[in-house]
Amino acid sequence: MTDLDALETKLGHKFSDPGLLQRALTHAGANAEHSNERLEFFGDRVLALIVAEKLFTLYPGFAEGELTRRVHALVRWEYCAKVGEAFGLWDHLVLTRADAASGGGRSRGPIVGSACEAVIAALYFDGGLAVAKAFVERYWRFDDFQDDMRDAKTRLQEWAQAPGRGGAAPVYSMIGREGPDHAPRFVVEASVAGHEPARGEGGSKREAEQNAAASLLAKVENT
Repeated sequence: MTDLDALETKLGHKFSDPGLLQRALTHAGANAEHSNERLEFFGDRVLALIVAEKLFTLYPGFAEGELTRRVHALVRWEYCAKVGEAFGLWDHLVLTRADAASGGGRSRGPIVGSACEAVIAALYFDGGLAVAKAFVERYWRFDDFQDDMRDAKTRLQEWAQAPGRGGAAPVYSMIGREGPDHAPRFVVEASVAGHEPARGEGGSKREAEQNAAASLLAKVENT
């Protein structure tokens, strides 16, 4: 049995229907008939609405494309899994014996991410949109786009090589390196023909390149 009282404290809501929360915590492998899959489906939509509204309000200068990318970054199962791990959701899940014994292995992330979405749906159905929104605003960082930035170089290359843009790949140039060997700081400049370059910094050359690509992508897509 899961400790629902402790979980409710983390969620910031006392359920009038504890069975709804229990279902949100039940993985399909443990109980296919009463699993959280339908709640996961609905919770994904509720989360997208809440995140979209929050970003729309926080960033009035962002174009539709930028808002879309950032919504996607914050509703992906990877981000949901990160949030779920932050408040210890795994410890409350109803799992198969194998998953419980192994700690989930490679399946842990998707399991936690899906359950987190199901919990959002349960909060919505039990307490309404305001309760679900309060939970999301408590645990989501709306200025945290690192998940989106991981793919920035790929997205920038796709943009640069789209029909009508010349087809040349972005160029990355090392501008500087600072700090001691155990804590270096790299500065990289990303450029695309016909546009002003953009710089990015990071603790590694790869991270700096990703940040530079994200910065340049934001510029070119807003022009």
